Amino acid sequence: METLRFLTKQQIEKIKKEYQLPVYVYSEKLLRTKARDCLNFPNAFWLTVRYAMKANSNLNILKIFDQEWLHIDASSSFEAQRAMKAAGIHPSKIQLTTQEFRYDLWALIKLGIEYNATSLYQLEEYGKKYPNTRVSVRINTGTGSWWTKRTSTGGLASSFGIWHGYIDKVQKIVKRYNIIIDKFHVHIWSGADPKVWEWIAEHSLSFVEKFKDIKTLNLGWGFKVARMQNEKATDLQKVGKKVKEAFQKFYKKTGRKLHLEIEPGSYLVANVGAIIGLIEDIVDTGIEGYQFIKSDIGMPDILRPTIYGAQHPIIILGKGTKKQKYVVVWPCCESGDILTPAPGNSEEICPRDLHKASIGDAMVVEWTGAYCSSMSASNYNSYPIIAEILIRENGTIVPIRKAEKVSDMRRNEIDQIN
Repeated sequence: METLRFLTKQQIEKIKKEYQLPVYVYSEKLLRTKARDCLNFPNAFWLTVRYAMKANSNLNILKIFDQEWLHIDASSSFEAQRAMKAAGIHPSKIQLTTQEFRYDLWALIKLGIEYNATSLYQLEEYGKKYPNTRVSVRINTGTGSWWTKRTSTGGLASSFGIWHGYIDKVQKIVKRYNIIIDKFHVHIWSGADPKVWEWIAEHSLSFVEKFKDIKTLNLGWGFKVARMQNEKATDLQKVGKKVKEAFQKFYKKTGRKLHLEIEPGSYLVANVGAIIGLIEDIVDTGIEGYQFIKSDIGMPDILRPTIYGAQHPIIILGKGTKKQKYVVVWPCCESGDILTPAPGNSEEICPRDLHKASIGDAMVVEWTGAYCSSMSASNYNSYPIIAEILIRENGTIVPIRKAEKVSDMRRNEIDQIN
């Protein structure tokens, strides 16, 4: 049975009194701690840590990481614009790795954003526009590891990056436009095993060797986050040591000192956040069925369990100490709106042992800092986007995003019916 890990009951009571529930809560202290952990990742020569801002794009989080000297990985031109305009991130600190080729790309490159080509078409178009310049490319090295098939970012079933079998085509484009590839980018979910990280580094370096001008290898991210108590998190020092050794071996073999980049997203923000809500109803399906908790936290706030079968700690703040098995569901009129699916299988429910609940009890869903507010079913059933608050390092609690109102949902609608 889960217990609170970064919020206290006193903080929850204060938030209940001062804010409309449900609400996202983040810890500034933990955000800065995670940033410093990543900056201490072992490296042979040089290191850049890029925050994958798709994990959580709130401008306050971006500013905190900017203060901690992290750079940004943007997955769309919209993210790049948001980082610059909302958070004041300098263009030179932003890398754009986008799957689409938008009209505003050239303007962003002109501002100084680093472009990372992810397909032969993108590389060709870049070469036409900017011959005799440098560029980064993302390569699908033919391998990938993941905790569900839906989260694969490498291998035959992944569309991300230029397929490794087309290296000769990459080289032809490079020659045609006299462009220089100075960075290789791979993105493989590598987990917690240091041996896997060592192999991934060595495998990626074998491709780097084919391009003499490459100065940087970006290994993407892949640090396992332990959301549940039975999960094992990545030890950054252990996996970093193996990566460092691989870079040192490459240097001894080729005489080339490479700059290492990593792109943690979940690792930086997942375990610094929670959602606080209330239990609104308790129902059951008879003696042979299930006990259901209905809370006010739903798909518009956290979608990961529905699409991935992802697991999040759930804490019921009731008065008693007895336990009960519950299936936790959400308020949306949608059969997939379930917070307790089977691990990795969103099609199956999996009751949890929780504190015996009563209507009106507070419920906390922990480790929701990553891919929750930024990847939600916004406005489904016309539920407004909920507020976000930050616990500052000095303990004060401040709002960092207002709760949406129903009127906000129609501000861009155009009424044409008289």
